[in-house]
Amino acid sequence: MVYPNVRGSTGYGKTFSKLDNGLLREGTYKDIGALLDWIGTRPDLDASRVMIQGGSYGGHMTLAVAYVYSDRIRCAIDVVGPSNFVTFLQNTSGYRRDLRRVEYGDERDPKTRAFLEKTAPLNNTEKIRKPLFIMQGGNDPRVPLSESEQMLQKIRAVGTPVWYLMAKDEGHGFAKKNNRDFAFYSAILFMKEFLLK
Repeated sequence: MVYPNVRGSTGYGKTFSKLDNGLLREGTYKDIGALLDWIGTRPDLDASRVMIQGGSYGGHMTLAVAYVYSDRIRCAIDVVGPSNFVTFLQNTSGYRRDLRRVEYGDERDPKTRAFLEKTAPLNNTEKIRKPLFIMQGGNDPRVPLSESEQMLQKIRAVGTPVWYLMAKDEGHGFAKKNNRDFAFYSAILFMKEFLLK
């Protein structure tokens, strides 16, 4: 496993943590491109068998990588990831909205909104050609269920293989042991089918 610290990550100072805010978002996608380049130089890694996985913002990154670098991955697992920051900001809990606008961009600004719509994984599903597994909590107050369900519908419409797991009794992630175990073993089956064959 590789855990990249793409621009915007914390722990490297305030300037670094703001390098992906708003209109700078695509820089983080390029960081994953550089990671994929690096993997290709490593004799101990197999660049033909790359799976991307992330949760919450990492889930958004997973969806973005799935369309930007579809030709360089085998499959992807998105856990509670926003599929479109415009719809996410409209539907997330009100107490979170202003803070997220600072980071993701204010969808009320026409220029920012156009950028968010252009780069939204939801609006680029025709470029996602590798199998996708979407996991979501049914009661998520942070990333609403609608973010995963709208992505699921559009992926199905373009014919890309997609698995979907929604836990009705979970929020932002899978906290209950039975659900965690089910998600874990489901992910193993997904990897067996699409990463390891």
